[in-house]
Formats: sequence, C-alpha cells, structure tokens
Amino acid sequence: MLTFYQYLLTFRHSNENNEIVLFAEHVFLDHSFPKQSRDYHELSSYLEMNVDYILNMSLFDEIWMMYEEYRYKKN
Repeated sequence: MLTFYQYLLTFRHSNENNEIVLFAEHVFLDHSFPKQSRDYHELSSYLEMNVDYILNMSLFDEIWMMYEEYRYKKN
C-alpha cells in the first residue's frame, strides 16, 4: 500500500499547474519529509512545525481525504 508520500508524488510532472502539483514538488525536494508515514497527525504536525512551503493546511487536508479514498478503494 502506498504511503502518503508515494501517493502525493503521483501528482508530480503533471501538465496542470495547481496547488497540489506545486505541493508535491516541494515535498519531493524536502529530504526530511516523513516518507514512510501513513499517519495524519504525524504528517500534519511535521508540515505545521517544519516547513514554509505550504501556506494553507486545508490543502493538506484535501489531499489527505483524496489519499484516504484511494486507500479505501484499493482494499
């Protein structure tokens, strides 16, 4: 099963120029991002406390919901 990081990277190199693609690019370049995590609270805390590339945490919440839907469909 994909981690949140792996799921998010599926949005990289998209022809679309939107917040999700930009966020995915920033996360890819963030070598400290918790790549193995599947835990909402761990990831949310990391983003809130350690990065400046996400200005609105509602973007993370939106992508997390998409990730949860993806995981549900795969099971």
